[in-house]
Amino acid sequence: GFRKERAALEQLRGHRNIVTLYGVFTNHYSANGPSRCLLLELLDISVSELLLHSSSQGCSMWMIQHCARDVLEALAFLHHKGYVHADLKPRNILWSAEEECFKLIDFGLSFKEGNQDVKYIQTDGYRAPEAELQNCLAQAGLQSETECTSAVDLWSLGIVLLEMFSGMKLKHTVQSQEWKTNNSAIIDHIFASEGVVNSAIPAYHLRDLIKSMLHCDQGKRASAEKALCSPFFSIPFAPHIEDLVMLPTPVLRLLNVLSDASLQCEEEYEDILEDIREECQKYGPVVSLLIPKENPGKGQVFVEYANAGDSKAAQKMLTGKIFDGKFVVATFYPLSAYKRGYLYQNLL
Repeated sequence: GFRKERAALEQLRGHRNIVTLYGVFTNHYSANGPSRCLLLELLDISVSELLLHSSSQGCSMWMIQHCARDVLEALAFLHHKGYVHADLKPRNILWSAEEECFKLIDFGLSFKEGNQDVKYIQTDGYRAPEAELQNCLAQAGLQSETECTSAVDLWSLGIVLLEMFSGMKLKHTVQSQEWKTNNSAIIDHIFASEGVVNSAIPAYHLRDLIKSMLHCDQGKRASAEKALCSPFFSIPFAPHIEDLVMLPTPVLRLLNVLSDASLQCEEEYEDILEDIREECQKYGPVVSLLIPKENPGKGQVFVEYANAGDSKAAQKMLTGKIFDGKFVVATFYPLSAYKRGYLYQNLL
């Protein structure tokens, strides 16, 4: 697995949605003697953890769209290079706080299309029907007639997105006979269920996108490039406040800090600005500070740090602090939006 993963990551270097390999080293202190290790970039929270936090509610449309686009971009690149990831699941999709995007990790089962050396690919619950068949045949010592192709990755992503939307683990669902007979009806049912709050027009686009990835016939499944053309990606969503607490970025947003009165009085405003800057600089150099006097964002404090490590430390320490008699609420904020001067109207 080590040599294979290293070779794959070296071939796939440079794509923002694929984990970066910095180098290789030998760990001489492992229990079983020296072992070769990959030095990879440090990433943040996984989709698996995000699913735990959003349980039963499902993730926001903004988060689902962000994740779907990032992973499809990674897959389009990967497949173009002739690689199949072969183990796509929530645990292998991680958030990068520095680059503000989701990245694909764990290429231990990946293979060059047409050169599949391991017969057991993918993880229970995310395994495409053709990989399932191949597994069963391999266990019986038989050869499968159909090769597993890059289409297995699209199947896995379809399941991941369905789990993000529904807020449910679907392992038992996708192993049921009903699913195998007519998964389209089950997807419709998930999208029509009362518990799902997302049932406006965008949800139909997402439903159709997911269905295009979950054709049982791999020949009919959408490719990553085709999936990226879905109308779902042309809808502008705003993040929810939970998204901005969960996904770190280098920008911190402080709520409940300033009253309207202090915004009116120039002298008081300047004093408060200095106090906030002084407090925020305890956690790392502040690149910029913004307190809009008008809506959107009136009275909110935006603090840009040089890196996400500092803003994470600040968020931890500032949340719940009392400033000027008020409890501070600290969330992160998308750097890309902040740089464009774009302040989301409502995030609750």
